[in-house]
Amino acid sequence: MEFGSILQFLENKTIFVTGVTGFLAKIFVEKILRVQPNVKKLYLLLRASDATSASHRFHNEVMRKDLFRVAKEKLGANFDAIISKKINIFSGDVCYDDLGIKDSSLREEMKKELDIVLNFAATTRFDERYDIAFGTNTIGAKNVMCFAKICLKLKLFVHISTAYVCGESSGLIPENPYRLGETLNGVSGLDIEEEKKLIDTKLDELKAKGATETEIKHAMKDIGVKRAKRYGWPNTYVFTKAMGEMLVGHFKENLPLVIIRPSMITSTYKEPFPGWVEDARTLDALTLSYGKGRLTFFVVDLASIVDVIPGDMVVNAIIVAMVAHANQPCDEVIYHVGSSVRNPIRFSNFKDYLIRHFTKKPWINQNGKPVKVVSKVTIFNSIPNFHKFIRIRYLPLLKVLELANTIFCQSFQGAYNNLNRRIKLVKRLVELYQPYLFFHAIFDDSNLDKLRIAAEENGVETDIFFLDSKSIDWEDYFLNTHIPGMVKYVF
Repeated sequence: MEFGSILQFLENKTIFVTGVTGFLAKIFVEKILRVQPNVKKLYLLLRASDATSASHRFHNEVMRKDLFRVAKEKLGANFDAIISKKINIFSGDVCYDDLGIKDSSLREEMKKELDIVLNFAATTRFDERYDIAFGTNTIGAKNVMCFAKICLKLKLFVHISTAYVCGESSGLIPENPYRLGETLNGVSGLDIEEEKKLIDTKLDELKAKGATETEIKHAMKDIGVKRAKRYGWPNTYVFTKAMGEMLVGHFKENLPLVIIRPSMITSTYKEPFPGWVEDARTLDALTLSYGKGRLTFFVVDLASIVDVIPGDMVVNAIIVAMVAHANQPCDEVIYHVGSSVRNPIRFSNFKDYLIRHFTKKPWINQNGKPVKVVSKVTIFNSIPNFHKFIRIRYLPLLKVLELANTIFCQSFQGAYNNLNRRIKLVKRLVELYQPYLFFHAIFDDSNLDKLRIAAEENGVETDIFFLDSKSIDWEDYFLNTHIPGMVKYVF
């Protein structure tokens, strides 16, 4: 692998980015603008009804974020001019042919000018409606690839996936592609075209029966989970992402393709500053619930490795891979971007970091009062133990409240409903996150390691595009960067 300066490569390049309102895509756009303002053009697709709405979304959901603070300071008065000149914001939707781009002249311009296409577009909810997840994560990936193939001078297609397309596999997960029809459990019959027909048929049936929007939503969620589990995936998200990988690999033909599979993405490690984060993803659902005093127990295998990687490191891997593979003949290169091989951290460590932080620095709620957390957290190291706890602790109380309702004429109905909702919510969250709380695999990152070594040997700007998770001191990162970032930006 031989390649030169990354900053020189980015100069005068024309780059197309989908899913730009997402966490990773924001970090990518910020990085490009900050380190190489001489990029020729960034075409940014946003889901919106028209160009005005797309521009409004971009400025509200992207540019107003604190993430861009450093770039604004660095570029000063030129920042607005650079944004105006370098960025082309337009409406569209990856679910449609030609990505829903209605302006034919814009489509022709992009086909002539694009150097690199990056597909960040995704819906990441584990239990998303099947029709929505399939439309974005599966068909959307195919549509972006088909658009990229007709671009006259395109050098590379980069598809952002997830390491967890491996499902609940154990051991060392290789950086291997998925082929059409491949399943995790060996069950035959996975046909993506048939999945589309199944969705359409089910939607037609529901509408013919006069189902409400809520009923349709629940039905679509249920069918997504059932189809995923039929073929060995634990949820709709990773199932539809795996099918998306199958399609981009199948339709790429001679186009160089890089698939990036990050593990659990956390707040920025260094750039543009430490600790920027959005939303409570996977692991941080625990951070949020525990820090707000709502969580008194963990359902987790404390010995399991939790593979986390800061968002800025993922973006650096994407950019370095772009430079390494642009215009290079390659069948399909996959990069696991994580930490479980080079710098593993266990759930026992994560639990300790949470307790240490929030007992020493409790979250101050909206009433100005510190929220007290449980310092001795109950641990359930198996799902059966958790269900046994629910049966012993809560079901008798539910029965008492139910009996009290009949005696006191519904006076306890509110308490009964509230407790029942809480039990159902906890059970649902445990079911959703179970595959990752009891995950017994690590992700082979040999390709990323080769990329890192090549970057160092070629003397590229590794101080700007740092890749090595081994450099992270997890204790310092969680206690002084990530958890404070969660409190500041998410709580």
